Amino acid sequence: MLLFLGVCCMQAYDLKLNNYTMKKIILLFSFMLIGMSAQAQEVKKNKNAKVAFEVDGICGMCKKRIETAALKTKGVKFALWNIKTHQLNLIIDERKTAVTTIQRNILKVGHDVKGVKATDKAYNSVYPCCKYRDDEIILDHEGALTKQQKKQ
Repeated sequence: MLLFLGVCCMQAYDLKLNNYTMKKIILLFSFMLIGMSAQAQEVKKNKNAKVAFEVDGICGMCKKRIETAALKTKGVKFALWNIKTHQLNLIIDERKTAVTTIQRNILKVGHDVKGVKATDKAYNSVYPCCKYRDDEIILDHEGALTKQQKKQ
């Protein structure tokens, strides 16, 4: 690029172009150079990005449902949901999918994503033992309900 600009300057000197024409040529090449550098700085998407967010659930069946919904999303390579922490860890190809797409698919199968609740229709489609919004079922899964009933 600089070589080409130098050749143009030499030709302009040989042809005895006026300053106005030379300024136009230099300005034109400056814009081309700026355009190329801006294009080179474009953000590249990671093909093995690690992502984690919170998803509500309560049991092993929830785990399978959440992981399956995530893995069925194009671009998700790995999904692992932790029952105790409710954290879903993913490895995704950002060129093929976005986190919001994965979250939307999880919401469709009836599980709340941090900050967004699944629709009542989707939530009601989960098994009765997976109703993670119900305090009694949560206690039952933790074993506390059984212990409380034995004490009474």
